[in-house]
Amino acid sequence: MSSSALPTLSSSQVKQVDSLCEERFGISTDWLMEAAGWQVARFIGQRAVVVCGTGNNAGDGFAAARHLHRWDRLASVCCVDASRIRGAAARELDSLQRLGISIENDLRLDDAEVIVDAIFGTGLARAPEGKFAEWIDAVNKSGKSVIAVDVPSGLDADSGLAYSPTVEANVKVASLWPT
Repeated sequence: MSSSALPTLSSSQVKQVDSLCEERFGISTDWLMEAAGWQVARFIGQRAVVVCGTGNNAGDGFAAARHLHRWDRLASVCCVDASRIRGAAARELDSLQRLGISIENDLRLDDAEVIVDAIFGTGLARAPEGKFAEWIDAVNKSGKSVIAVDVPSGLDADSGLAYSPTVEANVKVASLWPT
């Protein structure tokens, strides 16, 4: 590993880092989501659709969507089931809705050049099912560039196993702190 390479973290180590950020340094999960969303959004130069699941990865996606909206690059935001969003991710969702941005219950990819994959993050430990799997298949069949938040949805961050289906991402953006 070169000195500029980032270390690889397991999903439990990512959770530990998040906890340490809060406990030791006073950096909240909300702020971490904000930083991750900003990093993703600044990477995107075209109109994008943000596709979200139901966990904290969705919160990163919602934060990215807010920045993309501010920079006039947001085509739409789609969420598998917004009623299941909790905690810091729910606060990110609320911020979007207060800006008048509607959250689609159906997957709409046609108005975008780029797809932001925020369906699953580092905590996935089994194959995607149901609507989650349908959306991943649709993203893969879209022919659009895909940017994954942290890891491609469907990939087990600990083992590296790509479940069926797994998002075929062109780029992965992961960051704890903005640079």
